[in-house]
Amino acid sequence: MLPYTRRELLGLLGSAALAKGRSQPNILYIMADDHAAHAISAYGSRINQTPNIDRLAHSGVRLANCFCTNSICTPSRAAILTGQYSHKNGVYTLDDRLDPKRNHVAKELQSAGYQTAMIGKWHLASDPTGFDYWNILPGQGVYHDPVFLTSVSRRQYTGYCTDLIGDFTLDWLKQRDPKKPFFAMCHHKAPHRPWEPSAKYKDLFAGRDIPEPDNLFDHYEGRARSVAAVTMKVGEDMNKADIKRDFPPDLKGDALRKWAYQIFIKDYLRCIQSVDDNVGRLLDYLDAEGLASNTIVIYTSDQGFFLGDHGWFDKRLMYEESLRMPFLMRYPGAIRPGTVNRDMVLNIDFAPMFLDYAGVRAPAEMQGRSFRANLEGHSPPDWRKAMYYRYWMHNTSDHHVPAHYGVRNDRWKLIYYYGKPLGMTGANPPDTTPDWELFDVRHDPREMHNLYHDPKYTRVVAQMKLLLDKLQEEAGDKPV
Repeated sequence: MLPYTRRELLGLLGSAALAKGRSQPNILYIMADDHAAHAISAYGSRINQTPNIDRLAHSGVRLANCFCTNSICTPSRAAILTGQYSHKNGVYTLDDRLDPKRNHVAKELQSAGYQTAMIGKWHLASDPTGFDYWNILPGQGVYHDPVFLTSVSRRQYTGYCTDLIGDFTLDWLKQRDPKKPFFAMCHHKAPHRPWEPSAKYKDLFAGRDIPEPDNLFDHYEGRARSVAAVTMKVGEDMNKADIKRDFPPDLKGDALRKWAYQIFIKDYLRCIQSVDDNVGRLLDYLDAEGLASNTIVIYTSDQGFFLGDHGWFDKRLMYEESLRMPFLMRYPGAIRPGTVNRDMVLNIDFAPMFLDYAGVRAPAEMQGRSFRANLEGHSPPDWRKAMYYRYWMHNTSDHHVPAHYGVRNDRWKLIYYYGKPLGMTGANPPDTTPDWELFDVRHDPREMHNLYHDPKYTRVVAQMKLLLDKLQEEAGDKPV
């Protein structure tokens, strides 16, 4: 973990003073699964409205540059809990489990006197530890009439998963010990694939077309070979469970993509509408019970998601739509309403930030850094200017996304796809040339133009490779 700056040490002292005057804040952490920032109206969505999630932006802060360090569900959840990169916490892929003995933020808060609860999608293979109460979905769970697991039972419920998670979170809040602060993680399954909306919203958006992204018909000219080969194209790489009807036999290529986009995006947004409703239920409860003034409320997602951008669905790649996480937070009296912070924040920073507000010093093994000062409008002058990313699931059956790592700063993004690209087996001779991409994210935010092979950017490539080596070493990771 980075050493504390003078400002952060003063913040810790302030936290101690807070414990004497203002009580330790409650923390309500609400996380969706695969909710892209550009499907939230507070982030300027062109395709839907999220009035309850927007309440957090109006009364708190919106992070404009919050990123994950490994854009896939299980590893991101582990990073959020442990404050560590995948290669440190041992959760690299969807098949890895979080060691129940491993320390994480809920255990630290529990030791500091917090009541802790985990409700909804856990997806870390092992049973939760560090939580006084947990009620979780097995694996991915299902949308309709889901099974939930507790420490003592396995029970199927009648109803819609998103609403049930809201119910269970409210039930726990109502029966908690009011004399102790709480840390509650409310994790929604929605809007994860296969995007099954509730009966309430099954006809939402009927009779209208959702605007298409401007690069829905991207054909990956000039991009890395590995990227062009991924199998997460809207329409072409979807199945009947995604579309919920037979595919028209006469539609191919761009026509199929255009047809499938409207079906996919409407169901995706319908699922989000139920999430938004349940965010509103929780905020209304805090208001009604007089808890809002001393409760930190966060809304985020475990990573981003492609909403037809580049013609894709899913995530995994280091492209912006997948890398970027929404993050909105309210804490009255500490965070100025309606603010926007543009500092580069990572999901490994969440745990140290929670602990900072609770007056608990983050353990040394946490690699993230509290961004409390950033949230409150006092960004440290030595705050990070670049980030390191690594995706480990090389060419699995899920979408054949290549393993890769890379670096991003406020202007440039360099990505290295290591290993032989999918589809090169049997080439004569095999093309084993490494795949690289360089994007100017300031002037090409849609990442349509790979500049890596352009001689004009040779110096930029060299500088970014040095930065990649530096951040990889600082993270304790090793190059391939």
